Amino acid sequence: MTTWFGTAGIRGTYLDDVTPDLATLVGKAITAYLKARKIALGGDARTTTPLLKHAAAVGAMYIGSDVIDLGLIPMPVLPWWINRGDSDGGIYITASHNPPTDNGIKVFDGEGREFTRSMEEELESLMKKGSFKPASWREVGTLTRQDPLREYIDELVSFDMPENPRISPRVLVDTANGPSALVTPHVLRSLGADVITFNSAVDGYFPGRTPEPRPDVLEPYLPSARELGVHVFLAHDGDGDRLAVLDPLKGFIKQDHLIALLAKEKLSQRKGTIIVSIDVGNAVRDVVHDMGGKLEVVRLGKIHEGLITNPSALMAAEPWKLIDPSWGPWIDGMHQASLIVKMIIERGKKIGELMNTVPNYPQARYSIKVPRGIRDAVYEALVNKVKQLDKGKGKVQTIDGYRLDLPDKTWVLVRRSGTEPKVRIYAEAKKPSSLENLVNELIKEAKKAVSPEDRDRLIIEGKIIY
Repeated sequence: MTTWFGTAGIRGTYLDDVTPDLATLVGKAITAYLKARKIALGGDARTTTPLLKHAAAVGAMYIGSDVIDLGLIPMPVLPWWINRGDSDGGIYITASHNPPTDNGIKVFDGEGREFTRSMEEELESLMKKGSFKPASWREVGTLTRQDPLREYIDELVSFDMPENPRISPRVLVDTANGPSALVTPHVLRSLGADVITFNSAVDGYFPGRTPEPRPDVLEPYLPSARELGVHVFLAHDGDGDRLAVLDPLKGFIKQDHLIALLAKEKLSQRKGTIIVSIDVGNAVRDVVHDMGGKLEVVRLGKIHEGLITNPSALMAAEPWKLIDPSWGPWIDGMHQASLIVKMIIERGKKIGELMNTVPNYPQARYSIKVPRGIRDAVYEALVNKVKQLDKGKGKVQTIDGYRLDLPDKTWVLVRRSGTEPKVRIYAEAKKPSSLENLVNELIKEAKKAVSPEDRDRLIIEGKIIY
């Protein structure tokens, strides 16, 4: 059990959960744990990121590691840099899609992989002991600066360059005022797309929109996307590891519907294993089964662990996030964006036409933000409600929350968020009316589980996507 690390590294409110002292402690611990002589650092555009990044550098240098500061970069650029052999590990300061009041810390090994859960536990053990031997004045680490963006862009363009292009698509890109603005538009233009950007001024206050690329956040922009006549609308989160995709005509494309398209593309090239997180639905399962592939299910936030145990897997994905092992063992939303645009260019079709080639099911994705101290009560009430749906013929999975799959292809997953004070509800059914009834019952149960005073403080976000 970890104290600081959650689903995706350390994350929380600045000063309440994430402090400069904690960043320094992580810098010391990762240097000692990896026996590192060189640590790479990067961060997003949040106002607190430079402070936390330099605090982490202090910790690493104190133990004797040299530090390479890669500056303001999208998250995937850091593991790409590490993977080239330029450092023994790395630290990236980010809170991803969380609000600007938050920040966090992600740690990477010498191959550019995020730490596994067991590695995080071992790192925390060192942090709790706190007994680090400082380097002498002769051996204290140095701090240097590198700018990797041009090399990253050039390498990604070369890797994803379309073959036999049919069209030059118009693409709308929303970079959420994050550092992906420094990469994604340039890559897509080099691939041959006509790119229109917005929310592309890098700003840690996120003035354009919340950095979480949810349907309710992005769909208000659809009239503009239609007016511009774009083939696809792409949107990042605050640090560039996530990607949301929208069809200008039909709206937000469900994340696992998109994963199904990417899995189909991979399996059409060769058969193999597709790794997905537990919240992925039937579209992916249908595609993998029909194309003769194998499906492996892992915890949310730990798709990289599946690639360690199954290094020959074709891809690993969870909603918003893709690891393509042929590119590298890290999540990369910018590579995902270029893959989708490459498919559009090579096939000469809009995103909606590509999505019509894979199955689609109505799906609900809801978050219930709860006051501190009552999240467990809400979670347990929802789990008990889901258990009542099982008449002895369902399949239960508990690797991450509580998931029930029923014979009629209805499924529901309830889990605690590992990054925010929220309980998540994910569900899917063949009939929209059945799904609507299921979601309404679960939300009603969540409200019943708390006092009238706390009930008014619940914030319910999400929608059903058809």
